[in-house]
Amino acid sequence: MLDASQISRRIKLRQLNVFIAVVEYGSMAKAAEHLAISQPVISKMIASLEQTIGLPLLERSRLGVEPTLYGKALLKRSIALCNDLRSGVDELQSLADPAVGELRIGSTEPVMAGLLPAIIDRLSRQYPRLALHIIEGEPPELQDRHLRNHDIDLMIGRLPSPTPAADADVEVLLHESGVVVAGLHSPWVGRRKIRLDELVNERWCLPPRESFPGGWIANAFHASGLEVPRASVTVYSILMQSALLSSERFLSFLPASMLHFSAKRLSMKVLPVEMPIQMWPIGIIAMKGRTPNPAQRLLVECAREVAKPLAGKRNARRSAPARPSSATPG
Repeated sequence: MLDASQISRRIKLRQLNVFIAVVEYGSMAKAAEHLAISQPVISKMIASLEQTIGLPLLERSRLGVEPTLYGKALLKRSIALCNDLRSGVDELQSLADPAVGELRIGSTEPVMAGLLPAIIDRLSRQYPRLALHIIEGEPPELQDRHLRNHDIDLMIGRLPSPTPAADADVEVLLHESGVVVAGLHSPWVGRRKIRLDELVNERWCLPPRESFPGGWIANAFHASGLEVPRASVTVYSILMQSALLSSERFLSFLPASMLHFSAKRLSMKVLPVEMPIQMWPIGIIAMKGRTPNPAQRLLVECAREVAKPLAGKRNARRSAPARPSSATPG
């Protein structure tokens, strides 16, 4: 008797498809009609399959055919095999046509609240059949864990460090600074210019000091010769910060690009406070030496177009730029 490896090499996929059809329709004649081949061909292929395996697969009667105990076991595996093969073909087709593929993106909460939705909106309008999966995290976690572990194809967010990792392929989309924000009817709204030191004793809603944005905020105060104000509320969630800002009693810091896309939706105003340092750039990071998902090119092109007005707006300013922070970015 042949061993399993010899049998598996002799079994043909077409035989399994015919076997599945015969069991499904309960008749060789009906299976032949469904597959558009003759009944003698069906009978010959089933007989050849049984001979190869060395076990009876079907019980024949006047009412039709039913799978034997061995046939039921083979049927289960055959269906799984055909489904896996069909999924594999679908995946290959999506690679050949990235507009109907899937793309896994890692991003940070501030970028997910502003820039990324604008990119995805543009992308989905151009390629409505493209499926996107988003993972949220902080830049180091996204790069060092999710990107390197193949959980995501690329990340869009604040760069984890001023110097790209040796195995990272980085494209900078835009440079920006953080801004001080308040509720629409805050008493600070309407002022033409505000110094940072005037706001030290205000009621602040700030992210944790050890977080990326928390580190940038601390450096902004230190660069102005000020101590970091005591936060009345410490919370990372932008949704929570937005809710507190709407009460008109709190101030906070947010990235300028986020406010560009979502200030109206979040019901807040940017206060005219000059910041002494810049945040680290927002960019796209992928891994070198890895075959890129074909859909990456489509997303990168959309990201460049969406970010271009913001990058151009900054480049158009002729005033001396604030010096970048040497500490963790926001």
